[in-house]
Amino acid sequence: MSYRSGTELLAPFLGDVPTTAAAVRETIAIAESKGHHDPILVVLDDDPTGTQSVADLPVLTRWREEDLAWALEQKTPAIYVMTNSRSLSPADAQAINNEVATAAYAAAQKYGVELSFVSRSDSTLRGHFPLEPDTLADAARLHDVDIDGYLLVPAFGDAGRITVAGVHYAGNDTDGYLPVGQSEFAQDATFGYHNSELAKWVEEKTEGRVTADEVLVIDLNTIRSGADAIAEKLLSATHRQPIVSDIVTEDDLRLLSLGVIQAEAQGKRFIYRVGPPFVRARIGQDVPKPLNKEDLHTPDNAVAGGLIVVGSHVPTTTRQLNHLLENTKPYVVELDVAEVLGNRREEYLTGLVTLIANQLSNGNVVFHTSRQLVKGKDGEESLAIARKVSAALVAVVNQVIHQVTPRFVIAKGGITSSDVASKGLEMTRAMVVGPMQEGIISLWASADGPATGVAYIVFAGNVGTDTSLAEVVEKLS
Repeated sequence: MSYRSGTELLAPFLGDVPTTAAAVRETIAIAESKGHHDPILVVLDDDPTGTQSVADLPVLTRWREEDLAWALEQKTPAIYVMTNSRSLSPADAQAINNEVATAAYAAAQKYGVELSFVSRSDSTLRGHFPLEPDTLADAARLHDVDIDGYLLVPAFGDAGRITVAGVHYAGNDTDGYLPVGQSEFAQDATFGYHNSELAKWVEEKTEGRVTADEVLVIDLNTIRSGADAIAEKLLSATHRQPIVSDIVTEDDLRLLSLGVIQAEAQGKRFIYRVGPPFVRARIGQDVPKPLNKEDLHTPDNAVAGGLIVVGSHVPTTTRQLNHLLENTKPYVVELDVAEVLGNRREEYLTGLVTLIANQLSNGNVVFHTSRQLVKGKDGEESLAIARKVSAALVAVVNQVIHQVTPRFVIAKGGITSSDVASKGLEMTRAMVVGPMQEGIISLWASADGPATGVAYIVFAGNVGTDTSLAEVVEKLS
């Protein structure tokens, strides 16, 4: 494994060019004054944690035409749709991307607005590529929009994911940066890969349909030379050409956005396949400050305690949970997997609902799955067990919410937070309020369902330090 320091990686390139979010907003306004209306970004988020970089935007967990219409009525520059497609089969992911695009175009037609699609995915390259951008490009073609390029920007500086000289890295300034193809993420059972050089990664993922030579690469010197240099590169893209861009800082993302706006004003059309912070830069949103206690609102009928639901099994989550239990002493309820898989399942779950609802009146309750992951004979049986456990977790949350109103709800884990939102809290529409910590951990305010007005915290399994969960709970309590 070859770690490299940030200093060494960046030595051949121009220095960072300070660029404000206001400069992006101003460029959008100038383009509008000349007749180019900046499109509304419809962000198809393949995992619920993509909202952690933004604030004050609508988010949907259902995608009927009327849901997209509600989101467009909020008159924001971007709207998020939680597809959770990273956890789905290719066929299901394709179907959902198609459904969202169809509903979005129907709603947009009513309001007379233009759309661009953001296929928000993992900053370590896991997900359905090229399937999802291809599906969205096919949907655009049906509405007479030809996509010139897929702009691939997986960088997520807050999480140590950067792209330099066309190579994508994961790491930090202290330990150094590792080419992502050598990291644990590249070993993913579903979305594994070998190449860290993004042009070669595209060739790998398209199985040679697009060769590395056909990928347009925008290097860091071009980015830091400014909008004209970037736009000149982008204007050459055609026929859904993959475009990869070096990005290290928020300033780089804003500079790229300036070039994109310029190219789009001249008629180019792109689908963005990106990590979490790209949307923030593209719409000219300032980096949201972490929320403090004064920003948080508690429903009048809320009980004393909040509900902390932990489904993720990654080591980071287990350490965070242990720290929370040692330092804040909440009431703990563990979901016994053997009981969930046994004959007394319904009786067992009903007892848990009563216990949790009663204990919430006294204070915070942690409801978590057994930390020992139960596996089946093979992958299929393991997946079936995981689904049953997840369904039980969500069913208990749903029944609790119909009995009492918690002060807040935290869901720990990507799939857990998706299921708790859509099935546990029956949430279809919400507003992203902002992050609980710097660039991570998103707070949503539900706009419908039994948890309307309850602060809902989307907390990815693998983000934050060992103390982050306890810090968020303390802020909300």
